[in-house]
Amino acid sequence: MAVDVRDLLGHPGSHRTVHIQEPVEGLATELVRVPDDAPVEADLLMESVVEGILASGPVEGVWVVSCARCLKPFQSTFRVEVQELFRPDAGSESDDEYPIDEGFLDLEPMIRDNVVPAMPFAPLCRPDCLGLCPRCGGDRNLGECSCPEATDPRWSVLSGLQFDMTSGEE
Repeated sequence: MAVDVRDLLGHPGSHRTVHIQEPVEGLATELVRVPDDAPVEADLLMESVVEGILASGPVEGVWVVSCARCLKPFQSTFRVEVQELFRPDAGSESDDEYPIDEGFLDLEPMIRDNVVPAMPFAPLCRPDCLGLCPRCGGDRNLGECSCPEATDPRWSVLSGLQFDMTSGEE
């Protein structure tokens, strides 16, 4: 996702809008992923500033989400606002800015660094999702399961006890 910004460099105050619509591979966490073939769209304002180029605007797309409770997949749209600085002399890992290499800047690391942290940590298909039965794994959203009540194995010795209910004191 290289963008030519040679016309903006060294001209503080100048700007232009760049439209990007390309897939970005590897945008994923455990429960959320942007399909590798799905385009990520961005309408970014590229502004020339004294330090370099300031890229700002929305990044949008579709991600596939697995519910954290019932594991059902569903699609959802996302929109992340970005505002990042690209500098010609950036490049060390400790910099918060992105590099401009020979008049070109690569938008993919910036998109990755903004979209992945915006992914939900524990997404739900709906707020009242009941999740899966911890004993049989059945989807409790479809109805309560009929698996037997869980028993604590530490009490299993007592299950063999029988009491004589016929004897009594008179």
